[in-house]
Amino acid sequence: MQQLTVILELTVSNHPGVMSHICGLFARRAFNVEGILCLPLPQGDQSRIWLQVADDQRLEQMISQIDKLEDVVQIRRDADGAGVFGKLTTLVQ
Repeated sequence: MQQLTVILELTVSNHPGVMSHICGLFARRAFNVEGILCLPLPQGDQSRIWLQVADDQRLEQMISQIDKLEDVVQIRRDADGAGVFGKLTTLVQ
């Protein structure tokens, strides 16, 4: 049975170490990230990160923990990013 996934869309400060902090949070809690996409926003001082993650009982706690990180400006669940991961999947298969 395939586990359902959701997309988390984060707006973060754009500087070295931000991605490491976010991924480290998932790693410390043994929560797998299925997909990551990160692009700088036009202003250059922020980036957008899309995370494709499992939709399980721990997800709400993970969202709460991510939101506490200093460099996370905004977090949205189920943002319109599923199409992006679908298109990327077709490119690498």
